[in-house]
Order: sequence, then C-alpha cells, then structure tokens
Amino acid sequence: MDTKELVAGFRQVATASVADAVDKIAGRGGFLPSTIKPRINDKKIVGPAVTILEGPTDEFLPPQHALDAIDEAEEGSIIVISTNGTTEVALWGGLMTAGAVANKHEAAVLDGGVRDLVEIKRDYDFPVYSREVSPGTTLGRIKTLSANTEISMGNVIVHPGDIVVGDVDGVVIVPRDHAEAVLEMSQEIDEREAEQAKLIIANGSLRDGLAKYGRI
Repeated sequence: MDTKELVAGFRQVATASVADAVDKIAGRGGFLPSTIKPRINDKKIVGPAVTILEGPTDEFLPPQHALDAIDEAEEGSIIVISTNGTTEVALWGGLMTAGAVANKHEAAVLDGGVRDLVEIKRDYDFPVYSREVSPGTTLGRIKTLSANTEISMGNVIVHPGDIVVGDVDGVVIVPRDHAEAVLEMSQEIDEREAEQAKLIIANGSLRDGLAKYGRI
C-alpha cells in the first residue's frame, strides 16, 4: 500500500483506535505527550513525517533545516520538529506557515512553541500542534541540527516517513513499517466499537457490551 492509500485510510479511522493498534502491532506506545495539542483548529491531520532536530545555541541563526524542509518536502507532508527538551520558544510562526501553505503541506507538529496564532488562524487556518504557545524567537537560543533523521518526542521515536495521525484526541506516530497492519487493526477496532455501542444502547447495559466484545 503506498503512502497516499495509507493517508486516505487513516483519515477514516479514530485516532484512539490508531493508538490502540500501534500498542499491539508495534509493541510500544505511539501517542505523543498530551501537551502537544492543536492550537489553530480542530482539523484531523494525516501525513508522512518530515523530521527536524533542533538544539540549544547562543548563535543568532535561522532555522535553516526547517526552512529548507518546508520548501523541499513533498506535498502533504507533516513537519515534525523536536528540540531535545527545550520548549519555551516558538519553533513555528506566520512566515513558516505561509511557506507550508504555499507548498501544500498538511500540518506542523512541534515539541516546543508556536507564535503568531492570530495571523495563522486568520490567514491560513493551517493545523499546528505544539507543546507551548510562546512569543519568543529561537534566534540566539535554538538552532536546527539535522533534517530527516530519527528524532524523539516524549518517549516516542519518530522516523522520516512515519505516518502522523492527529486530532483533538492527540497525535499518534505510526511506524511506516507497520502502517498497513496498524490501519487494518484500526478499522477492525472501529467496526467492533460501533457494534458494541449499538448493543449497549439496545440492551441498556454497558456490562452486556463488555461481556460480548471485551473492550472498553
């Protein structure tokens, strides 16, 4: 299954089902810290990860790897930025959003801050998930170290090309090597939960639903 087919499939399943499927298929959690949440809108996001690693500096340098990735990544990408734990600055703002919109990217997911929220909401309605909101610049504080390499966000490892799925429930990273199996299991979970909910309503009993389907 190619990336476009995977993206289309993951748009149709619940993010919670994806998180459960990653637990079982990959044998480890794929959900990012709960503080990484949508800041602009409630749109669901699905796309392949383009990873950026940043770290502390006292140099006044532009976030070059991130800027290059915005212009060079394939349409529909999700720009995922990790900072090695430094979060209290804005890794993303209005101009980067303009570049992402111009290149038809899906979203940005940040282990740090975002700024220019009024501008992004008003002019672009572009999904940005972040740990913080901060007016502070990265210049003199953070620099980009690499692009399209393995990064970590909380306890989750993100590789370039992993499928990112997010909505108001949070963000899940689906390892690309397991994506087809995770999608299939997510679809099965959604189907079982729909049937279980109908049984609970019809019988007026949560216990009946749990007894038959064994899922909560």
